[in-house]
Amino acid sequence: MPRTLIEIDRSSDEPLYRQVRRAIEHGIAIGTFDPARRLPSSRELAVELGVSRNTINLAYQELVAEGYVESRERSGLFVNGEMRPHCAVEERDTESRIDWAGRVRRFPDAGVAHIEKRTDWASYPYPFLAGQVDITAFPARSWTRCLRDSLYRPHVFHSLQDSVGSDDPMLVEMVCRQLLTTRGIEADPEEVLITVGSQQGLDLLGRVLLGPDQVVGIENPGYLDARHIFLRTGARVTGIDVDSRGLQPPESLDGIDLLYLTPSHQHPTNATLSIGRRRQLLAQAAASGTVVVEDDYDSEFRYQGSPTPALKALDNSGDAVYLGTFSKFLSPGLRLGYLVGPRELVRALREARRYVLRHPPGQLQRALALLIESGEYHRSLRRYRTKLMRKWTATCAAVTEYLPWAQGPYPPGGVSLWMTGPSELDCRVLVARAEELGVLIEPGDIFFLGDDPPRNHFRIGFSATPPSAIDPGIRLLGDLCRELLGG
Repeated sequence: MPRTLIEIDRSSDEPLYRQVRRAIEHGIAIGTFDPARRLPSSRELAVELGVSRNTINLAYQELVAEGYVESRERSGLFVNGEMRPHCAVEERDTESRIDWAGRVRRFPDAGVAHIEKRTDWASYPYPFLAGQVDITAFPARSWTRCLRDSLYRPHVFHSLQDSVGSDDPMLVEMVCRQLLTTRGIEADPEEVLITVGSQQGLDLLGRVLLGPDQVVGIENPGYLDARHIFLRTGARVTGIDVDSRGLQPPESLDGIDLLYLTPSHQHPTNATLSIGRRRQLLAQAAASGTVVVEDDYDSEFRYQGSPTPALKALDNSGDAVYLGTFSKFLSPGLRLGYLVGPRELVRALREARRYVLRHPPGQLQRALALLIESGEYHRSLRRYRTKLMRKWTATCAAVTEYLPWAQGPYPPGGVSLWMTGPSELDCRVLVARAEELGVLIEPGDIFFLGDDPPRNHFRIGFSATPPSAIDPGIRLLGDLCRELLGG
C-alpha cells in the first residue's frame, strides 16, 4: 500500500469524507497510486487516518460514481487510468524561499573537471569504459547463497546489529588471512578498517590528516577523484610526473605531508612502479615524515610475469597506508573496500567514519566474508582474470592493427589501455565523434594537473566490453582517428 499522505483537518468546515476524496483524487492526478495495484481498502485507510470506515467508503463511492475509481470483483478498487488527466490537482505554492545557489557551500575543487560516464553505457555497441565490470563474471549464485546464509544463525547477529563503529570480525579476518597475505602484507585486525569502497578510505584520510596547512603530492597524470577529495580538505595539491616506470621520485619529499600513488597499475597509464623507486620513496618518506598512501585498486589483474609486492609490504616501519577494493572484480555497486594502516590512525579513522555513515552494511560484510571463506571468491577471481587477459590481448592486437600511429608495448595488467596519439590529435573531439558512432572512450586531459593539459591522450577500457565488440569497435575508432588527423 503506498502511503496516502492524507492530512485530515478536523477543525475545517469541510466534511471529513470530502477531504479524503479530494486528497485521493489529487494522489491519482500526480501518480501516487499505481493503476496496476489496488487502492488501499477502507479498513486500511480508516486505521491509517484515524477515521471511521464509513467516512472512507463515502469518499470512495463518490470517486467510483464519477469514474475516477473502478471496482473489480474479488480484487478491490483500482484507479481508472483513462480519467487520470481529468483529476483535479490542488494548487500549491512551490516557489522556494531560499536562494540555494547562494547558500550551497563552494569547495576548492569547484574548477576541476569530473570523470563523466554515461549511465546508459551498456546500451552502446562499443563501450570501452574503465571502472565498469563484466556482469556475466559476477558469481551471482554463490553471492545469493551467502546473502541468504548471512540471515541465519550464527551469522544473522552480525548482519543485522548496529555495530556502531566496529567492522564484521569475520570479514576483517578474511582480509588479513586470505587477501593481504597474497600481497605480502602482514596486518592485525586492529590495523584494518572496512570502507564503503576505497574512495571512502581516501575521504576519511583527508578528514583526519589534512587541512589548509598541508600539502599533498599526487601523480601527474593521476586519479582525478583523489584530487577532488584532497582539494576539498583545503590542502594544496601538487603533481609529480609519471613515466613508463611509474611515479618519478623527487629529490626529496620534504614539505609534502601526504603522498598518494597507485604503484601496481598507475592510474591512468597502468605503469608499474619499479622496486627501486618503491624503496627510494619509502626511504624519502621516512626521512621527511610523509604519510604514503598506496591505492592498490586492481593489482589482481596482471596478465604476464610475476606480481610485484605491494609497496606496504616493503615498509618496515608500518607507517604506509594501504587501500584495497572489491569494486574492480565483484561489483562497483557493492561499494566495499578496506584500509590497512597503523593502529592509532585506524582508530581515528574509525571514529571519523562513525559520524559519516556509522559502518558499512552488516549483511554485505558478512556475505562477502562467507564468499571468501567458501573459496568461491578466489575461484571467480581466477576465472575473471582469465577473461580479462583474453580481452587485454585482443585489445592490444586491435589498437596495434587499426590505430594510425606506432604503438609501444603496453603494461601487462589493468583494465584499460592508456593511449598517446600524435600531438595534433584532440581527444575531446575524438571522444565526442566516437560516441556518435556508438564507441565510448574517455578523454585523457582531465587526469593532468595544470591549466593547459595535453589533449592527445585517451583511455580505452575493456573490462565491460563484449569480446565480439573489441575488434570492430577499435576499427571504427581507428578510422575516426585517421579522419581527424587528415588521413
